[in-house]
Amino acid sequence: QVQVVESGGGFVQPGGSLRLECTASGNMVILNAMAWYRQTPGKARELVARISSDDRTVYGDSVKGRFTISRDNGKNLMSLQMNSLKPEDTAVYYCHVESSNPRGLYWGRGTQVTVSG
Repeated sequence: QVQVVESGGGFVQPGGSLRLECTASGNMVILNAMAWYRQTPGKARELVARISSDDRTVYGDSVKGRFTISRDNGKNLMSLQMNSLKPEDTAVYYCHVESSNPRGLYWGRGTQVTVSG
C-alpha cells in the first residue's frame, strides 16, 4: 500500500499564493506520474497539473501560467505552487499517484483551498 498525504491548504485572498505538498510513503515505493486534481461540490474532479517521473508536466487550461508543479523523487514529494489565486480556484485539492511498486493508483484525502476576499 501507498499512503498519500496532502498539506498546505488554507484560506487566502484573491491574488495571493499558497503552496501545496503531497508525500507518498510505503515499503519500497516506486512512483511514476503524480498529479493534483481538484473538486467543488456538484462538479467532477478535474486535473490541475500532472508531472511524470522524468519531470514532464501538463497543466489544466485554467491554471496555466499561475500554478507550477514540481517533485522531489528522492523524497517522494510533490509540490504545487499556486500564485495569483482566484475565487474560482476554491476547491478541495487531491493528490493522485501512479505507483509501479506496489502497482496501483492512489489518492490522498484532500486539502481545502479557499480563495475569498
